[in-house]
Amino acid sequence: MGNTSGRHLTKDGYNLGLKWQCVEFVKRYYYQHLNHKMPNSYGHAVDFFNTEIADGSINRDRNLLQYTNGSSSKPKVNDLIVFKGNMFNPYGHVAIVSRVEDSYVEIVQQNVGKQSRDQLGLKQVNGKWIIDETSVLGWLRKD
Repeated sequence: MGNTSGRHLTKDGYNLGLKWQCVEFVKRYYYQHLNHKMPNSYGHAVDFFNTEIADGSINRDRNLLQYTNGSSSKPKVNDLIVFKGNMFNPYGHVAIVSRVEDSYVEIVQQNVGKQSRDQLGLKQVNGKWIIDETSVLGWLRKD
């Protein structure tokens, strides 16, 4: 893999993003471990989630199934959790699910300061799975 003008590129020219950013981490993981390339290889973390797409439908920019926070589909290991931006970080954040229990999901992430691994509360309400973190937009999954 090479670094061109601040972009981390694979040998075949696929753009992973800016090195050490959260987007680069999840795209590198999906590329190396799940053999997945996103059709739209650019954008910030918040751009991974399209709020116009119905729950459980394909997000064509990422070629991944997209689930809203509050979906009937429980998060799974290797899903990408997408966080919306805020006034301090308008770019959002994205992390990889590494473990799922009935009461929490464990995520691994890059470029968040001290904790590369964290747990987020998970609950089921009326058949809908909710990650108990208001900034979570939802999750993406390789089919």
